[in-house]
Amino acid sequence: MPPMFRLLAPTTRTIERDSFPLQLCDGRHIEVARVRHPRARRLRLTVDERGARLTLPPRASLASSERFAGEHRDWIAQQLERYAPVSAVGLLAGESPELPLRGELVPLQWRTGRYTRVHGDAAGVVISLPASAPRAALVRALRDFYEAQARADAGRWIAAHLPGLPRAPRRVRFRPMSSQWGSLSADGSVSLDLALVLARPSAFEYVVVHELCHLVRPDHTPAFWHEVESRFPAWRAERDYFHAEGRRLKAALRALLA
Repeated sequence: MPPMFRLLAPTTRTIERDSFPLQLCDGRHIEVARVRHPRARRLRLTVDERGARLTLPPRASLASSERFAGEHRDWIAQQLERYAPVSAVGLLAGESPELPLRGELVPLQWRTGRYTRVHGDAAGVVISLPASAPRAALVRALRDFYEAQARADAGRWIAAHLPGLPRAPRRVRFRPMSSQWGSLSADGSVSLDLALVLARPSAFEYVVVHELCHLVRPDHTPAFWHEVESRFPAWRAERDYFHAEGRRLKAALRALLA
């Protein structure tokens, strides 16, 4: 097709989402999330703690996508088994005796209060709730508590590791992240996974150092890892920790804030 006619050809620019049922070889029935993406060039099947997801190009048929998933049902079942152990129990209002924080389970006290509040004291964590507090208010208060704890920890480490860096981060944001633990944007802002506050402190510090080193080297070349090594020699142990515990930490945060 001549270039001028290619420019006139209709293209799909929207992302379309739906799902379809799939029976696995062990008899389980699951829902596969299906995403038609304008930039997709082939069928792509992924599985994580949220379930199975199939991405397809704009011109692929729905029948071909379902047939493709069926041909890979054994692989889907194997991957789902990998993620099954990371399921976590959410916070049960008035009942849960402990709360995960900084790699430990700290004692949790429940009290009746005029408004919903989560705060720490010498004995652990205290959650105050009105008698008819909605679940959403508890989730907001818990998320605010976790972010305040994470921000305090990250602030100490950033201040300690700033000497020798070209500049400080423009800002630091916390949010749940699906796969990454941190990132540095072009404007110098650092984003960190809120689930880091559930990890052991040394692992959290490693992620902070990792992102700070991107202020020096924006890539992952040997020169970048030299910067990390000079500031945090034990980084390999923390990377192994995330390989072993990362999915569990992310799943725990999702369950707590569900």
